[in-house]
Amino acid sequence: MALTVHTQLSINPFFLSVCRTNTKNPTSPIYHLNLLRVTHSITITATPSSMSSRVLSVKSSLIEPDGGSLINLVVPDSERFSREREASELPHVKLTQIDLEWVHVISEGWASPLKGFMREDEYLQSLHFNSMRLKDGSVVNMSLPIVLAIDDEQKAKIGGSSDVGLIGPSGDPVGVLKGIQIYKHNKEERIARTWGTTAPGLPYVEEVITPAGNWLIGGDLEVFKPIKYNDGLDHYRLSPQQLRKEFDKRQADAVFAFQLRNPVHNGHALLMNDTRRRLLEMGYKNPILLLHPLGGYTKADDVPLDVRMEQHSKVLEDDVLDPETTVVAIFPSPMHYAGPTEVQWHAKARINAGANFYIVGRDPAGMSLPTEKRDLYDPDHGKLVLSMTPGLEKLNILPFRVAAYDQKEKKMAFFDPSRPQDFLFISGTKMRTYARNGENPPDGFMCPGGWRVLVQYYESLQAEETSKPPSVVSV
Repeated sequence: MALTVHTQLSINPFFLSVCRTNTKNPTSPIYHLNLLRVTHSITITATPSSMSSRVLSVKSSLIEPDGGSLINLVVPDSERFSREREASELPHVKLTQIDLEWVHVISEGWASPLKGFMREDEYLQSLHFNSMRLKDGSVVNMSLPIVLAIDDEQKAKIGGSSDVGLIGPSGDPVGVLKGIQIYKHNKEERIARTWGTTAPGLPYVEEVITPAGNWLIGGDLEVFKPIKYNDGLDHYRLSPQQLRKEFDKRQADAVFAFQLRNPVHNGHALLMNDTRRRLLEMGYKNPILLLHPLGGYTKADDVPLDVRMEQHSKVLEDDVLDPETTVVAIFPSPMHYAGPTEVQWHAKARINAGANFYIVGRDPAGMSLPTEKRDLYDPDHGKLVLSMTPGLEKLNILPFRVAAYDQKEKKMAFFDPSRPQDFLFISGTKMRTYARNGENPPDGFMCPGGWRVLVQYYESLQAEETSKPPSVVSV
């Protein structure tokens, strides 16, 4: 059976021949050509004979993490007590909740090969190049600065110490930062380069950067024990190492990751199921879906993590997604809403978890401009940027087709431009409005069990608002 793929690329015949006979990485689908220019249309047709038979035996974990090995910065149990005692004698920095989420991210290897909060040279490479060059000359993607801010008072207390202890939001010892470097936190430059704007109202900026100190402290991180939140969801927080073991246990020969921060509707499910079908047609025997909702900081009007996880479980219970071929886990990173810059981070982290395919859709990691009713980023730029990002060449990018509600067929379907009048686009905002108002979406938009979870959540919010005593206004 032939596989025909249409893409828009500028390519020379030599590169095309290399892509067709990729002996270095025979599992790479030939439709993913990570080029740096987009000009004209070509069609590539692949037959089974042109695909290496080794694609069927490769283990998912054989995709190397960035830097060649996973970083694990949690000290052995046998050393924990002595390390905590040593840290108690050091000057310390108290972490915010979001700082702790970044400690979680770094310590488990999501940002491999990063070994701690960024020192100045790492920060500048991330900020200006969206990547870092390693000692062997290779380049890894690192599009978001992962930094720890301190204020003047904390800087003075640290003095000339080369190490500092890290204290959690509740006052418990978390770890140590070793071989520290303190350097200036130029907030305006960081904001402008990360978001492409300094407009007021950016959620992460207002929550994290604006109130932060004027200094950044970097160094090598050691964490005393795995980060836990004790919120009933820790069993979903699988580290990259745990995910790789799970994929091998399921004998996955391909892993395709899908990130979201919204409830799963049937359009999402259509996309994920269609992706698995396409991978099977390519010759893979057991593609596994990593359904990977973001679990760190999100803005106030997003659906909370616990509600989303309950909704996702209903999607599997109702067989909208197959539990046998789906791994549901939480990605612990905080959310920046930084569009094409941030989506590179989301993709890079999934490499470290063992995924060799990444699904990207419309306006990934985007949001509306806080001061105007329009998208902050071009909705197509995220997937275009991913297709040509330095440092992500080994990851296969899967841009997804647009799904909408087909009013004629009464189900979610891929948009047919020949009959646009038949399709209804239901945005995340519209979906939340339906649930908040107690209205039902069109039949077939979301599984009934998942929809009930959302409705109950918004009913609980309304009940809380109703039970609040009226505010007293003094005259």
